[in-house]
Amino acid sequence: MKQIVVLGSTGSIGTQTLDVIQRMPQQLSLSALAAAGNRPQLLAEQIVRYQTRMVAVYQPEALPAVRQLVEEYSRQSGKAMPAIRWATGMEGVMEAATLPEADMVVTAMVGMIGIQPTAAAIEAGKDIALANKETLVCAGAYIMKLAKEKGVRILPVDSEHGAIFQCLQGVNSEDVHKIIITASGGPFRGYTAQQLQQVTLEQALRHPSWTMGQKITIDSATLMNKGLEMIEARWLFDMRPEQITPVIHPQSVIHSMIELSDGSVLAQLAAPDMRLPIEVALLHPERGPKIAKPLDFGALGALTFEPVDETVFPSTALARFAMERGGLFPAVYNAADEQAVAAFQKGQIAFTDIFAIVEKALSAYDRLGSTREEYELEEVLQIQEVVRKSIE
Repeated sequence: MKQIVVLGSTGSIGTQTLDVIQRMPQQLSLSALAAAGNRPQLLAEQIVRYQTRMVAVYQPEALPAVRQLVEEYSRQSGKAMPAIRWATGMEGVMEAATLPEADMVVTAMVGMIGIQPTAAAIEAGKDIALANKETLVCAGAYIMKLAKEKGVRILPVDSEHGAIFQCLQGVNSEDVHKIIITASGGPFRGYTAQQLQQVTLEQALRHPSWTMGQKITIDSATLMNKGLEMIEARWLFDMRPEQITPVIHPQSVIHSMIELSDGSVLAQLAAPDMRLPIEVALLHPERGPKIAKPLDFGALGALTFEPVDETVFPSTALARFAMERGGLFPAVYNAADEQAVAAFQKGQIAFTDIFAIVEKALSAYDRLGSTREEYELEEVLQIQEVVRKSIE
């Protein structure tokens, strides 16, 4: 029985992770939940349903409402709750991430707040099912070195990285020539730069293939998400920047590919269902029962591909620049994107301003002449403020 902690339990990945755990009671057990607290009803429902014994609420002010709802739902369901260990703030999340009885921590918190608890879990010797892109985007060199020192496995939960991970099984690393990361193209595939300037928040939140949280959905619309995935893949799979290529694949059936030194290409195909890469990460090296709808190749139709138009969507070009510069440049890329997306959500900037803000932040950091490859985790956590000042 593998004991699992889920950080970010009320988000898209968190809720689907709990669904996977519930389907396999003989193999997986839930040890603790951590969530922001901005969805108190859902969190309370999860606590009662899974009889959770340890809960961390990141926003302390949300704790009273969550506790009250747990009492109400417990009475309504007739389930007697076990004694719950409650914790709040980042300290509480860190406590959940390092729970002694846990074997694996699913890091599904969105944003840079996911970096510290992931690092703490690695320090505590926990295997990581990684859904928090920022951990490797912002602190890849630090995190991968720490994981190696602690003998910890980092297993990808992202659809694309999960696909690459599966393709690499049984393949010698020296035989891998290139990683090809697929992208649906988002809702604005084929748009001109002029058309993108008129995009609204409502339009940006209509993803053609996946149901995700707002930040990730907007990142998918700008293809910033693909840039983040390129940086993450660089660390997960120990690849050079020039070995990572994005390609548009609108059908979202091939989730990513690897090209081998002899020209062979291996691909992972499946229906768009995030529960599949989650299951693969949680159960590795075993395979679980059927969880995704099988593909009907007779009815599937054509699978098409096209290059990323980096003149319209410069996200991947900016990510490549950040990878080539190294050091804290990827953290700058991520922090600038976070701040730009937040401003777009508030109606303060236009859709295409997201690209301009990220480019401005990278250019400002480049002018500082910081080319150090080595850095401390504290420097990563401070990069948000550095970027904020550079784009004001």
